[in-house]
Amino acid sequence: MSNFILDLKPFLYLTDDQYYELCRKHPDLKLERNRAGQLIIMPPTGGETGRKNADIISQLVVWNKKKKLGVVFDSSTEFKLPLGGDRSPDAAWIKLEHWRSLSDESKKKFPPLCPDFIIELRSESDSLKELRAKMQEYLDNGMALGWLIDPQNQQVEVYKQNQDIETINSPQTLSGGEILPKFILDFAEIWN
Repeated sequence: MSNFILDLKPFLYLTDDQYYELCRKHPDLKLERNRAGQLIIMPPTGGETGRKNADIISQLVVWNKKKKLGVVFDSSTEFKLPLGGDRSPDAAWIKLEHWRSLSDESKKKFPPLCPDFIIELRSESDSLKELRAKMQEYLDNGMALGWLIDPQNQQVEVYKQNQDIETINSPQTLSGGEILPKFILDFAEIWN
């Protein structure tokens, strides 16, 4: 099962509030909107992808609880990106000062910013081409660091501002570097 893209633009334009209400009225659908305004309807993940994503989130949460440098979000959180589009990364982290700069009202809806750190975990139904375009969209919107994890090929593509994309084959661990000081993601459960 793959994503279904619905181009409403020739017939209908959804304002941000209308899109938000559409998502609220249909919580059983996983919706995103790209910067071209197309609706993306995504299938739910299977057990293996869900298990791997839970492991990634738990590692990020444990690190963040110790460091207290930001806020962690799961794959249910959608962000209103500055250049357009509403996206839900599999895992996201925002620096505390960026989160605190938002109004209480904007924190309740789709936060209007791009996370500082994003992880996308490729499921078996995901198109690598579409995920790469999504990662580029995050970079264009200000993401500082992003990891596209591809369990099928045991590869990680590392995305950083003003740098070429780096592909790492079968890493056992990966460091968050200066963006996430002392965060080390262990891939033992992700590759198995």
